[in-house]
Amino acid sequence: MQSFISKSYGQTVELGKKLGKKLKKGDTVAFFGSMGMGKTAFVTGIAEGMGLDCEVSSPTFAIVNVYGKNSELCHFDMYRVSSWDDLYSTGFFEYMDMGSVICIEWSENIENAVPEDAIKIYIEKGADNDERIIKIDGCDYEL
Repeated sequence: MQSFISKSYGQTVELGKKLGKKLKKGDTVAFFGSMGMGKTAFVTGIAEGMGLDCEVSSPTFAIVNVYGKNSELCHFDMYRVSSWDDLYSTGFFEYMDMGSVICIEWSENIENAVPEDAIKIYIEKGADNDERIIKIDGCDYEL
């Protein structure tokens, strides 16, 4: 497991960008962490690292935002998903079959559905309001 300390939004985006440059089609990135920890900032960096020119926003109400001309990145927010029926209704499994990079916020709500080979990112508050402790598990390359 790799551990990082981010002291700003910009540093979190940069770390995401490093990971985004390494991701391949079909990879899944599962985020764990409470509200306001920087999950969407990290996904913003992933999109930049993948070379996507898009404005990333939290898909809290839409459940999924799709980025890229060929749906290269699918960004889920599972905050409101609490059952298998809810999960099926999001189209999650169909998106998983598309070969896109999948980023899932609030993965703790669907942990049993997260692929075993997913990269898992745990974000928690650090020593002050802007600091985040970011732990990355399942990533085969050094960031």
